[in-house]
Amino acid sequence: MTNISLRPEIRWAVEAAQDKQAVDITVLKLAGVGAFAEYFLLCSGNSQPQIQAIGEAIEERLKAHGIRLTHREGKPGAEWVLLDYGDFVAHIFSERARQYYDLERLWRTAERIDFPAPTRPPEPASEGQAGASHQSNT
Repeated sequence: MTNISLRPEIRWAVEAAQDKQAVDITVLKLAGVGAFAEYFLLCSGNSQPQIQAIGEAIEERLKAHGIRLTHREGKPGAEWVLLDYGDFVAHIFSERARQYYDLERLWRTAERIDFPAPTRPPEPASEGQAGASHQSNT
């Protein structure tokens, strides 16, 4: 399974999670392994506000494309948010909750695609640092 072969709504959900700097983004293709959904999107946030922001971004992106949310689990401040879209489910976890539930191990026979962490361009040196190296002793 490649990113290109993913259905559009799953790609949109992945992109929304990436936009909010989600980490360890994985899609599991569950079709044929006896699951109630065809796909799981798994990702992690580094804080409770980030977990909520990732979930909201996914909801907004899919709603903009006419994809309706069937059910949502997870209250503000929770370490896990579940967004159920019927045939695919997005799980946004804290690192601790993700390790506890370990869905990757539970569904280890599923086809899987991992998304690399976003790369950030190097930050430019501040003017104070650049200017300090060019000072003369006159």
